[in-house]
Amino acid sequence: MLNDHAKIIKVFSAAGEIVGRKKLQKMIFIGKKLEFPFYERYNFHFFGPYSEELTLRVEELCNLGFLQELKENKGGYMQYRYALTQAGNEFLSHYELELPHLEEVVTDMNNQSSKFLELVSTILYFDGLSKEEVSEKVFTLKSKQNYTEEDIEQAYAYIENLKAVTFDRVH
Repeated sequence: MLNDHAKIIKVFSAAGEIVGRKKLQKMIFIGKKLEFPFYERYNFHFFGPYSEELTLRVEELCNLGFLQELKENKGGYMQYRYALTQAGNEFLSHYELELPHLEEVVTDMNNQSSKFLELVSTILYFDGLSKEEVSEKVFTLKSKQNYTEEDIEQAYAYIENLKAVTFDRVH
């Protein structure tokens, strides 16, 4: 029953700390697209792929004392920091989760900016479209982010690097 919760905790165990709800949403979505067994449903929202299920799951994990949520006022908006608690570590110890390369992928994603992960996740959300159609979607839906063609190329290269890391896990 709490297996999906344990997978999210495993992400925090790998990351140490994740700063920002948007970053967390994008990391889980990208992981899902890399065929890690995350089953939260996503829809496209203002900041790209978003899962209400993930938001509720993280809230539950905070309420259970498995995750610590710190709110910081950043002059006009609230920023959230999440970290695994000792109770979360103990909870995780009861699960045998074999997720090869998760730590490597999560650590790498956690070192990227939220803005870049928003672009990467948007590209992955529209992965059924051609590169040109995806670029058009990015420039239309994400016009306020001022992404460039170069940003999009970097995002595609990043996706290929992540896929290369996880390739032997799924094949």
